Amino acid sequence: MATRWLSIIGIGEDGTAGLLPVAQRLIASAELVVGGKRHLDLAGDLIRGRRLAWPSPIAGALPEIQKHRGRPVVVLASGDPFHYGIGTMLIGAVAAAEMLCLPQPSAFSLAAARLGWSLQEVATVSLHGRALEGIVRYLQPGAKILALAWDDETAAKLVHLLMARGMGASKLVVLESLAGPGERIRATTASEFDLAEVAALNTIGIEVVAAPDATVLPLTPGLEDDLFEHDGQLTKRDVRAMTLSALAPRHGELLWDVGLGAGSIAIEWLLRHPSLKAIGVEDRTNRAERAARNAAALGTPDLQIVQGRAPEAFAGLPPPDAVFLGGGLSDPGVFDQAWASLKPGGRMVANAVTLESEARLGDCFQRHGGELVRLQLARADRVGTMFGWRAAMPVTQWRARKL
Repeated sequence: MATRWLSIIGIGEDGTAGLLPVAQRLIASAELVVGGKRHLDLAGDLIRGRRLAWPSPIAGALPEIQKHRGRPVVVLASGDPFHYGIGTMLIGAVAAAEMLCLPQPSAFSLAAARLGWSLQEVATVSLHGRALEGIVRYLQPGAKILALAWDDETAAKLVHLLMARGMGASKLVVLESLAGPGERIRATTASEFDLAEVAALNTIGIEVVAAPDATVLPLTPGLEDDLFEHDGQLTKRDVRAMTLSALAPRHGELLWDVGLGAGSIAIEWLLRHPSLKAIGVEDRTNRAERAARNAAALGTPDLQIVQGRAPEAFAGLPPPDAVFLGGGLSDPGVFDQAWASLKPGGRMVANAVTLESEARLGDCFQRHGGELVRLQLARADRVGTMFGWRAAMPVTQWRARKL
Protein backbone atom coordinates (compact mmCIF):
# COMPACT_ATOMS: atom_id res chain seq x y z
CA MET A 1 0.00 0.00 0.00
CA ALA A 2 1.26 3.49 -0.83
CA THR A 3 1.86 5.85 2.07
CA ARG A 4 -0.98 8.32 2.43
CA TRP A 5 1.27 11.32 2.88
CA LEU A 6 -1.16 13.96 1.55
CA SER A 7 -4.14 14.72 3.80
CA ILE A 8 -6.96 16.88 2.44
CA ILE A 9 -8.92 18.19 5.39
CA GLY A 10 -12.21 20.00 5.16
CA ILE A 11 -12.56 22.83 7.65
CA GLY A 12 -15.68 24.83 8.38
CA GLU A 13 -16.35 28.29 9.74
CA ASP A 14 -16.23 26.84 13.26
CA GLY A 15 -12.50 26.29 12.75
CA THR A 16 -10.56 23.69 14.72
CA ALA A 17 -13.46 23.13 17.11
CA GLY A 18 -15.29 21.28 14.35
CA LEU A 19 -12.39 19.01 13.43
CA LEU A 20 -12.07 15.39 14.48
CA PRO A 21 -9.08 14.60 16.73
CA VAL A 22 -7.37 12.72 13.89
CA ALA A 23 -7.65 15.79 11.65
CA GLN A 24 -6.20 17.97 14.38
CA ARG A 25 -3.24 15.59 14.78
CA LEU A 26 -2.59 15.51 11.04
CA ILE A 27 -2.46 19.31 10.87
CA ALA A 28 -0.18 19.56 13.90
CA SER A 29 2.27 16.97 12.52
CA ALA A 30 2.40 18.21 8.91
CA GLU A 31 5.65 19.58 7.52
CA LEU A 32 3.68 21.69 5.05
CA VAL A 33 0.12 23.06 5.39
CA VAL A 34 -1.45 24.53 2.24
CA GLY A 35 -4.69 26.46 1.99
CA GLY A 36 -6.37 29.78 1.46
CA LYS A 37 -5.48 32.55 3.89
CA ARG A 38 -8.87 32.11 5.60
CA HIS A 39 -8.31 28.37 6.05
CA LEU A 40 -4.80 28.88 7.40
CA ASP A 41 -6.12 31.44 9.89
CA LEU A 42 -8.92 29.09 11.01
CA ALA A 43 -6.40 26.31 11.74
CA GLY A 44 -3.64 28.63 12.90
CA ASP A 45 -3.42 27.40 16.49
CA LEU A 46 -2.68 23.84 15.28
CA ILE A 47 -0.13 24.51 12.54
CA ARG A 48 3.48 23.72 13.45
CA GLY A 49 4.98 23.27 9.99
CA ARG A 50 5.44 25.72 7.13
CA ARG A 51 2.38 27.52 5.80
CA LEU A 52 1.75 28.01 2.11
CA ALA A 53 -1.15 30.16 0.94
CA TRP A 54 -2.53 29.30 -2.48
CA PRO A 55 -0.79 31.33 -5.20
CA SER A 56 -2.60 32.62 -8.29
CA PRO A 57 -3.19 30.44 -10.19
CA ILE A 58 -3.47 27.84 -7.46
CA ALA A 59 -1.94 25.12 -9.66
CA GLY A 60 1.35 26.90 -9.03
CA ALA A 61 1.48 25.21 -5.61
CA LEU A 62 1.48 21.69 -7.06
CA PRO A 63 5.27 21.45 -7.58
CA GLU A 64 5.86 22.41 -3.95
CA ILE A 65 3.33 19.83 -2.76
CA GLN A 66 4.85 17.11 -4.96
CA LYS A 67 8.33 18.02 -3.69
CA HIS A 68 7.23 16.75 -0.25
CA ARG A 69 6.07 13.37 -1.57
CA GLY A 70 6.33 10.77 1.17
CA ARG A 71 6.41 13.40 3.95
CA PRO A 72 3.32 14.67 5.79
CA VAL A 73 1.47 17.42 3.93
CA VAL A 74 -1.97 18.83 4.71
CA VAL A 75 -4.20 20.74 2.30
CA LEU A 76 -7.03 22.65 3.97
CA ALA A 77 -10.25 23.11 2.04
CA SER A 78 -13.81 24.31 2.56
CA GLY A 79 -16.29 21.59 3.50
CA ASP A 80 -16.14 18.64 1.13
CA PRO A 81 -12.94 18.89 -1.00
CA PHE A 82 -14.38 16.62 -3.69
CA HIS A 83 -17.62 18.57 -4.20
CA TYR A 84 -16.70 21.60 -6.32
CA GLY A 85 -13.48 21.65 -4.27
CA ILE A 86 -9.73 21.43 -4.53
CA GLY A 87 -9.73 17.62 -4.55
CA THR A 88 -10.33 17.41 -8.29
CA MET A 89 -7.17 19.38 -9.06
CA LEU A 90 -5.07 17.44 -6.56
CA ILE A 91 -6.15 14.03 -7.84
CA GLY A 92 -4.59 14.94 -11.18
CA ALA A 93 -1.22 15.38 -9.50
CA VAL A 94 -1.24 12.81 -6.67
CA ALA A 95 -2.59 9.25 -6.79
CA ALA A 96 -5.71 8.57 -4.73
CA ALA A 97 -3.83 5.80 -2.88
CA GLU A 98 -1.46 8.45 -1.53
CA MET A 99 -4.24 10.67 -0.20
CA LEU A 100 -6.38 10.74 2.89
CA CYS A 101 -9.47 12.94 2.68
CA LEU A 102 -11.40 14.00 5.78
CA PRO A 103 -14.36 16.06 4.54
CA GLN A 104 -16.69 18.32 6.48
CA PRO A 105 -20.31 18.98 5.51
CA SER A 106 -20.33 20.98 2.28
CA ALA A 107 -22.02 24.37 1.98
CA PHE A 108 -24.80 22.60 0.10
CA SER A 109 -25.33 20.06 2.88
CA LEU A 110 -25.38 22.78 5.53
CA ALA A 111 -27.79 24.93 3.50
CA ALA A 112 -30.14 22.00 2.84
CA ALA A 113 -30.12 21.16 6.55
CA ARG A 114 -30.99 24.75 7.50
CA LEU A 115 -33.79 24.97 4.92
CA GLY A 116 -35.15 21.45 5.44
CA TRP A 117 -34.68 20.63 1.76
CA SER A 118 -34.01 17.09 0.52
CA LEU A 119 -30.64 17.47 -1.15
CA GLN A 120 -31.33 14.78 -3.76
CA GLU A 121 -34.26 16.89 -5.02
CA VAL A 122 -32.25 20.11 -5.28
CA ALA A 123 -30.09 21.36 -8.15
CA THR A 124 -26.67 22.32 -6.79
CA VAL A 125 -24.69 24.91 -8.75
CA SER A 126 -21.34 26.51 -8.09
CA LEU A 127 -21.03 30.11 -9.26
CA HIS A 128 -17.66 30.41 -7.58
CA GLY A 129 -15.25 31.32 -10.35
CA ARG A 130 -17.88 30.44 -12.95
CA ALA A 131 -20.18 32.46 -15.19
CA LEU A 132 -23.45 33.49 -13.56
CA GLU A 133 -25.38 32.36 -16.65
CA GLY A 134 -24.57 28.74 -15.85
CA ILE A 135 -27.61 28.73 -13.58
CA VAL A 136 -30.06 29.47 -16.42
CA ARG A 137 -30.61 25.81 -17.37
CA TYR A 138 -31.84 25.07 -13.83
CA LEU A 139 -34.45 27.87 -13.73
CA GLN A 140 -37.52 25.67 -14.08
CA PRO A 141 -40.89 26.47 -12.48
CA GLY A 142 -41.08 24.92 -9.01
CA ALA A 143 -37.39 23.99 -8.97
CA LYS A 144 -35.26 24.35 -5.85
CA ILE A 145 -31.67 25.45 -6.40
CA LEU A 146 -28.70 25.90 -4.09
CA ALA A 147 -26.03 28.16 -5.58
CA LEU A 148 -22.58 28.63 -4.10
CA ALA A 149 -21.89 32.36 -4.48
CA TRP A 150 -18.77 33.92 -5.95
CA ASP A 151 -18.86 36.99 -3.68
CA ASP A 152 -21.09 39.45 -1.82
CA GLU A 153 -22.64 40.70 -5.09
CA THR A 154 -23.75 37.32 -6.45
CA ALA A 155 -27.21 37.43 -4.86
CA ALA A 156 -27.97 40.86 -6.33
CA LYS A 157 -26.79 39.73 -9.78
CA LEU A 158 -29.01 36.64 -9.54
CA VAL A 159 -31.96 38.87 -8.69
CA HIS A 160 -31.35 40.91 -11.82
CA LEU A 161 -31.22 37.73 -13.92
CA LEU A 162 -34.43 36.37 -12.38
CA MET A 163 -36.30 39.62 -12.91
CA ALA A 164 -35.19 39.79 -16.55
CA ARG A 165 -36.57 36.28 -17.16
CA GLY A 166 -39.99 36.91 -15.58
CA MET A 167 -39.22 35.14 -12.31
CA GLY A 168 -39.45 38.05 -9.90
CA ALA A 169 -41.78 36.15 -7.55
CA SER A 170 -39.08 33.53 -6.88
CA LYS A 171 -38.13 33.08 -3.23
CA LEU A 172 -34.53 33.67 -2.22
CA VAL A 173 -32.73 32.68 0.96
CA VAL A 174 -29.22 34.01 1.49
CA LEU A 175 -27.27 31.85 3.95
CA GLU A 176 -24.08 33.49 5.17
CA SER A 177 -21.04 32.05 6.99
CA LEU A 178 -22.79 28.76 7.73
CA ALA A 179 -21.69 26.87 10.86
CA GLY A 180 -19.59 29.82 12.01
CA PRO A 181 -20.12 32.45 14.69
CA GLY A 182 -21.31 34.91 12.03
CA GLU A 183 -23.97 32.62 10.58
CA ARG A 184 -26.98 34.53 9.27
CA ILE A 185 -29.99 33.45 7.20
CA ARG A 186 -32.24 35.97 5.44
CA ALA A 187 -35.21 35.35 3.15
CA THR A 188 -36.87 37.56 0.55
CA THR A 189 -38.22 37.44 -2.99
CA ALA A 190 -36.39 38.54 -6.11
CA SER A 191 -38.74 41.47 -6.68
CA GLU A 192 -38.37 42.70 -3.07
CA PHE A 193 -34.66 42.04 -2.65
CA ASP A 194 -33.01 44.71 -0.49
CA LEU A 195 -30.46 42.74 1.53
CA ALA A 196 -27.41 44.80 2.44
CA GLU A 197 -23.92 43.88 3.62
CA VAL A 198 -24.05 40.29 2.42
CA ALA A 199 -21.04 38.29 3.61
CA ALA A 200 -18.67 37.22 0.85
CA LEU A 201 -19.01 33.59 1.98
CA ASN A 202 -22.61 32.75 1.19
CA THR A 203 -24.91 30.20 -0.38
CA ILE A 204 -28.17 31.15 -2.06
CA GLY A 205 -31.33 29.05 -1.99
CA ILE A 206 -33.85 29.68 -4.78
CA GLU A 207 -37.41 28.42 -5.13
CA VAL A 208 -38.30 29.29 -8.70
CA VAL A 209 -41.67 30.93 -9.32
CA ALA A 210 -42.23 31.74 -13.01
CA ALA A 211 -44.80 34.12 -14.44
CA PRO A 212 -46.93 32.79 -17.31
CA ASP A 213 -44.78 34.73 -19.81
CA ALA A 214 -41.46 33.84 -18.18
CA THR A 215 -38.53 32.75 -20.34
CA VAL A 216 -38.18 29.08 -19.43
CA LEU A 217 -35.97 26.72 -21.40
CA PRO A 218 -37.80 23.47 -22.20
CA LEU A 219 -36.18 20.20 -21.21
CA THR A 220 -36.46 18.86 -24.75
CA PRO A 221 -34.44 19.95 -27.81
CA GLY A 222 -35.98 22.45 -30.18
CA LEU A 223 -35.83 25.89 -28.58
CA GLU A 224 -37.92 28.65 -30.15
CA ASP A 225 -36.01 30.36 -32.93
CA ASP A 226 -36.73 33.76 -31.36
CA LEU A 227 -34.54 32.84 -28.37
CA PHE A 228 -31.48 33.06 -30.63
CA GLU A 229 -29.93 36.24 -31.95
CA HIS A 230 -29.11 35.46 -35.59
CA ASP A 231 -28.61 36.85 -39.08
CA GLY A 232 -30.56 34.10 -40.81
CA GLN A 233 -27.74 31.55 -40.38
CA LEU A 234 -29.74 29.40 -37.98
CA THR A 235 -30.78 25.76 -38.00
CA LYS A 236 -34.54 26.16 -37.52
CA ARG A 237 -36.34 24.70 -34.53
CA ASP A 238 -37.88 21.52 -36.01
CA VAL A 239 -34.81 20.60 -38.04
CA ARG A 240 -32.63 21.37 -35.01
CA ALA A 241 -34.61 18.98 -32.81
CA MET A 242 -34.22 16.19 -35.37
CA THR A 243 -30.53 17.01 -35.76
CA LEU A 244 -29.94 16.71 -32.00
CA SER A 245 -31.74 13.37 -32.06
CA ALA A 246 -29.42 12.18 -34.84
CA LEU A 247 -26.32 13.42 -32.99
CA ALA A 248 -27.49 11.35 -30.00
CA PRO A 249 -25.42 12.96 -27.19
CA ARG A 250 -24.16 10.68 -24.43
CA HIS A 251 -22.55 11.39 -21.08
CA GLY A 252 -19.30 13.37 -21.23
CA GLU A 253 -19.07 13.57 -25.01
CA LEU A 254 -17.53 16.35 -27.10
CA LEU A 255 -19.21 17.88 -30.15
CA TRP A 256 -17.57 19.82 -32.95
CA ASP A 257 -20.07 22.26 -34.49
CA VAL A 258 -18.42 23.26 -37.76
CA GLY A 259 -19.90 26.40 -39.26
CA LEU A 260 -21.22 27.51 -35.87
CA GLY A 261 -23.44 30.34 -37.12
CA ALA A 262 -25.72 31.39 -34.26
CA GLY A 263 -24.53 28.42 -32.20
CA SER A 264 -27.93 26.78 -31.90
CA ILE A 265 -26.81 23.15 -32.38
CA ALA A 266 -23.86 23.41 -29.98
CA ILE A 267 -25.96 25.24 -27.39
CA GLU A 268 -28.75 22.67 -27.47
CA TRP A 269 -26.16 19.87 -27.30
CA LEU A 270 -24.74 21.40 -24.10
CA LEU A 271 -28.21 21.84 -22.60
CA ARG A 272 -28.87 18.13 -22.75
CA HIS A 273 -26.51 17.36 -19.82
CA PRO A 274 -23.93 19.27 -17.74
CA SER A 275 -21.22 16.71 -18.58
CA LEU A 276 -21.32 17.48 -22.32
CA LYS A 277 -18.77 19.68 -24.07
CA ALA A 278 -18.84 21.51 -27.38
CA ILE A 279 -16.42 23.38 -29.60
CA GLY A 280 -17.81 25.66 -32.28
CA VAL A 281 -15.70 26.57 -35.32
CA GLU A 282 -16.70 29.80 -37.04
CA ASP A 283 -14.79 31.82 -39.63
CA ARG A 284 -16.70 35.11 -39.33
CA THR A 285 -15.99 37.34 -36.35
CA ASN A 286 -19.51 38.78 -36.04
CA ARG A 287 -21.06 35.31 -36.03
CA ALA A 288 -18.58 34.00 -33.46
CA GLU A 289 -19.40 36.94 -31.18
CA ARG A 290 -23.13 36.44 -31.71
CA ALA A 291 -22.87 32.75 -30.85
CA ALA A 292 -21.03 33.65 -27.64
CA ARG A 293 -23.85 36.00 -26.65
CA ASN A 294 -26.43 33.31 -27.39
CA ALA A 295 -24.49 30.77 -25.33
CA ALA A 296 -24.40 33.09 -22.31
CA ALA A 297 -28.08 34.05 -22.59
CA LEU A 298 -29.19 30.42 -22.86
CA GLY A 299 -27.16 29.03 -19.98
CA THR A 300 -24.19 27.45 -21.77
CA PRO A 301 -21.34 29.94 -21.20
CA ASP A 302 -18.90 27.01 -21.36
CA LEU A 303 -19.29 26.75 -25.15
CA GLN A 304 -15.75 26.96 -26.57
CA ILE A 305 -15.57 28.99 -29.77
CA VAL A 306 -12.65 28.75 -32.17
CA GLN A 307 -12.62 31.55 -34.69
CA GLY A 308 -10.95 30.46 -37.89
CA ARG A 309 -11.46 28.78 -41.22
CA ALA A 310 -11.98 25.03 -41.32
CA PRO A 311 -10.18 22.70 -41.73
CA GLU A 312 -7.13 24.74 -40.59
CA ALA A 313 -8.98 25.68 -37.39
CA PHE A 314 -9.15 21.99 -36.40
CA ALA A 315 -5.44 21.94 -35.58
CA GLY A 316 -4.81 21.13 -31.92
CA LEU A 317 -8.45 20.46 -31.04
CA PRO A 318 -9.28 17.34 -29.00
CA PRO A 319 -10.90 14.59 -31.12
CA PRO A 320 -14.71 14.76 -31.09
CA ASP A 321 -17.30 12.12 -30.27
CA ALA A 322 -19.74 13.78 -32.65
CA VAL A 323 -19.50 16.31 -35.47
CA PHE A 324 -22.18 18.52 -36.95
CA LEU A 325 -21.39 20.04 -40.31
CA GLY A 326 -23.54 23.13 -40.54
CA GLY A 327 -21.18 24.67 -43.07
CA GLY A 328 -18.06 23.95 -45.07
CA LEU A 329 -19.57 21.31 -47.37
CA SER A 330 -18.30 23.26 -50.38
CA ASP A 331 -14.75 22.39 -49.32
CA PRO A 332 -14.12 18.61 -49.39
CA GLY A 333 -11.12 19.12 -47.11
CA VAL A 334 -13.45 20.14 -44.26
CA PHE A 335 -15.35 16.87 -44.35
CA ASP A 336 -12.23 14.73 -44.84
CA GLN A 337 -10.40 16.28 -41.89
CA ALA A 338 -13.47 16.22 -39.64
CA TRP A 339 -14.12 12.57 -40.46
CA ALA A 340 -10.46 11.68 -39.85
CA SER A 341 -10.58 13.45 -36.46
CA LEU A 342 -13.79 11.74 -35.36
CA LYS A 343 -13.29 9.04 -32.74
CA PRO A 344 -14.12 5.43 -33.69
CA GLY A 345 -17.80 4.92 -32.96
CA GLY A 346 -18.42 8.66 -33.27
CA ARG A 347 -21.34 10.17 -35.16
CA MET A 348 -21.40 12.72 -37.93
CA VAL A 349 -24.48 14.63 -39.04
CA ALA A 350 -24.58 17.09 -41.94
CA ASN A 351 -27.49 19.14 -43.29
CA ALA A 352 -27.77 20.47 -46.84
CA VAL A 353 -30.32 22.73 -48.54
CA THR A 354 -28.61 23.41 -51.89
CA LEU A 355 -28.31 20.95 -54.75
CA GLU A 356 -24.51 21.25 -54.68
CA SER A 357 -24.29 20.45 -50.97
CA GLU A 358 -26.81 17.65 -51.37
CA ALA A 359 -24.61 16.11 -54.06
CA ARG A 360 -21.66 16.13 -51.64
CA LEU A 361 -23.77 14.36 -49.01
CA GLY A 362 -24.68 11.76 -51.61
CA ASP A 363 -20.96 11.20 -52.17
CA CYS A 364 -20.38 10.88 -48.40
CA PHE A 365 -23.20 8.35 -48.26
CA GLN A 366 -21.64 6.29 -51.05
CA ARG A 367 -18.18 6.35 -49.39
CA HIS A 368 -19.08 5.87 -45.73
CA GLY A 369 -22.61 4.51 -45.57
CA GLY A 370 -24.99 5.71 -42.91
CA GLU A 371 -28.38 7.03 -43.97
CA LEU A 372 -29.76 9.90 -46.01
CA VAL A 373 -32.98 11.51 -44.81
CA ARG A 374 -35.10 14.17 -46.51
CA LEU A 375 -36.71 16.52 -43.99
CA GLN A 376 -39.73 18.28 -45.46
CA LEU A 377 -41.77 20.67 -43.32
CA ALA A 378 -44.80 22.80 -44.05
CA ARG A 379 -46.61 25.34 -41.91
CA ALA A 380 -50.13 26.67 -42.10
CA ASP A 381 -50.07 30.23 -43.46
CA ARG A 382 -52.65 32.75 -44.50
CA VAL A 383 -53.82 32.61 -48.11
CA GLY A 384 -56.10 35.58 -48.56
CA THR A 385 -58.90 35.18 -46.01
CA MET A 386 -58.13 31.48 -45.46
CA PHE A 387 -55.15 29.28 -44.61
CA GLY A 388 -53.05 26.81 -46.57
CA TRP A 389 -49.80 24.91 -46.28
CA ARG A 390 -46.59 26.76 -47.08
CA ALA A 391 -43.63 24.43 -47.55
CA ALA A 392 -40.16 25.27 -46.26
CA MET A 393 -37.07 24.40 -48.28
CA PRO A 394 -36.37 20.68 -47.90
CA VAL A 395 -33.32 19.68 -45.90
CA THR A 396 -31.23 16.65 -46.79
CA GLN A 397 -29.58 15.12 -43.75
CA TRP A 398 -26.77 12.60 -43.76
CA ARG A 399 -26.17 10.59 -40.60
CA ALA A 400 -23.28 8.18 -40.18
CA ARG A 401 -21.32 6.37 -37.49
CA LYS A 402 -17.57 5.92 -37.92
CA LEU A 403 -16.63 2.28 -37.56
